[in-house]
Amino acid sequence: MSEVRQLKTSFAAGELSPHLFGRGDLRAYENGARRLENVLIEPTGGIVRRPGLRYVATARGPGRLIEFQFNTAQTYLLVFTAGRVTVLREGAEIASLAAPWSAAQLAALGWTQSADTLLLCHPEVSPRVLTRHTADEGGWTLAPWAFAEEPATDPVAAATLMLVRQPYYGFGAPGVTLKPSATGGTLTLVASADVFRNGHDGLIFRLGGRQLRLVAIADSRQASAVALETLASTDATEDWEEPAFSPVRGWPASAAFHQGRLVIGGSRDLPNRLWFSKAGQLWNFDNGTGLDDEAIEAALLSDQVDAIRQIFPGRDLQIFTSGAEWVAAGDPLTPATIRLVRQTRIGSYSVSSLPPVNVDGATLFVGRSGRELREFLYTDAEAAYVASDLALLARPLVEAPVDIRFDAARRLVYLVRADGGVACLTLYREQQIAAWSRLVTQGFIRSVALVGEEATFLVERAGRFFIEVLDDALGSDAALSGANPAGAVRWSGLDHLDGRQVVIKADGAVLPPLPVRQGAITLENPVAALEAGLPFTHIVEPLPPGLLGDSLPAQSGLLRLVELVLRLAGTADLACDTGAGLAGVPLGARRLAAGARLDEPPPPFSGDVRLSALGWARDPMVPLWRIEGSAPLPFCLLSVTSKLKVTD
Repeated sequence: MSEVRQLKTSFAAGELSPHLFGRGDLRAYENGARRLENVLIEPTGGIVRRPGLRYVATARGPGRLIEFQFNTAQTYLLVFTAGRVTVLREGAEIASLAAPWSAAQLAALGWTQSADTLLLCHPEVSPRVLTRHTADEGGWTLAPWAFAEEPATDPVAAATLMLVRQPYYGFGAPGVTLKPSATGGTLTLVASADVFRNGHDGLIFRLGGRQLRLVAIADSRQASAVALETLASTDATEDWEEPAFSPVRGWPASAAFHQGRLVIGGSRDLPNRLWFSKAGQLWNFDNGTGLDDEAIEAALLSDQVDAIRQIFPGRDLQIFTSGAEWVAAGDPLTPATIRLVRQTRIGSYSVSSLPPVNVDGATLFVGRSGRELREFLYTDAEAAYVASDLALLARPLVEAPVDIRFDAARRLVYLVRADGGVACLTLYREQQIAAWSRLVTQGFIRSVALVGEEATFLVERAGRFFIEVLDDALGSDAALSGANPAGAVRWSGLDHLDGRQVVIKADGAVLPPLPVRQGAITLENPVAALEAGLPFTHIVEPLPPGLLGDSLPAQSGLLRLVELVLRLAGTADLACDTGAGLAGVPLGARRLAAGARLDEPPPPFSGDVRLSALGWARDPMVPLWRIEGSAPLPFCLLSVTSKLKVTD
């Protein structure tokens, strides 16, 4: 029989995949855990109970959250639901606008912001621009994109006719021609094959670079048009183009701002194409004669069609596609200097439109499988970009993501999954810390946004949808807190939790749960400060023992946990199972018993707690100990020392 003492001083590797339970030789194994639920990993290696979620507002239904930050003092939350976008500031609704997207289309919504405008894209819906009008904070508009227009200068064309500087593309098959009946005025276009479709009427075509507007579609081979410029001749020509974006050809998939240009990345019918506006003229896409400041059009040429999912303005313009990652190199980008260079062949997730996340110069994106979080980073050693997988050791936590954000204040990446859970990545690149844990609540988290420094979630609870904010001052979810110096027995304002059982913290002490009736709870005694919300449980489980003592494998025989020493900091509640069931652990000289009412709650405890254990463990996959707690009180675990006995 051997006695071994194991010391775990850090959880900085986070929760690890069960597929690693036999890899006790890994360095990550020493600093990892089997399960870390509703706890956050500190950069120093300890773990703390996560903050609670403060209730802010009720949403109209399922949807998506997008942040809108005009400056550090003026931040807004945009709540996109079926057919509507609602603008909130500090929890109050200040605008509500009709929108063209259905609930199912919101997953593929792309966006980019510049100052007081937000550009919104979907490949099946004409793009919109959401504008905040500074003269009136409550004045917001949602309108279609409007490309630059210029008066027709042709001496034959009427001065009132306007030329539209939008992207054009020749969709016609080789050999298909258009023949105009005249070079100006109202004319008839005759096609040599089927060209015209429903939806073409009102669009601008170009023949030999000259614009004309279709006014009526007779059939698939004939249409009436008005010339906006004098055409070169009435001869049939293969040199014709139509708008790159239209009800017929689909709409932009993504957009970004880079080097003073608006960049459009891909569309439904042109998935691997890029369009750059003229420098300093964001809505003018006139290619002109190829001067340095004129618009640019380019395609990603490879062995397969790489459909553009997202574009991101980083060190270079980064282009994330279905099959690879590219950059648009050139400083500055001009029609003559632009180079599209493929960097890696990972591919991006296509089920949802997930915005790339910038963390300390690296761009995080979800890989094509939906089970990878890749870090796209330029390295001097390679003189190129690499895309390492940050989820390699915690694969089950990253699956079917629907939203992603980076919380710079907490150094957390929130990855919202389709099952309603959230995978949290604590990321300190300089310290090489990339540790995963889980965020779970009563209900389903559907979307996340960072409004200023507030992590804001859309949470589905019992068929209703709430806007909730991660709040360090709270220990429960969907929670509200209040104060009444004179003391009060009845506390109202909990209409969103009507009929639910809530956990209560009154004057710092935890009281027995109470049901919410008619939006209020009634206590037995008056209190001056109260928090009420839904409880959540934090769970910490260790990995199976790896190598013990002089490389003695834990699988060699029966295993016994003799003693467990938990080093705590500022902990007010602790319950632990060492094999005999979950039980509360006294902390210091005083402990708040469950359901007890004390005039003063016990102070948070810092120090070591020693627990004894009995019995032999025959299944090495069963955790030797487990910490679990749902009281809305602080918990912080710094290290764990385990005294084990192993026998053959």
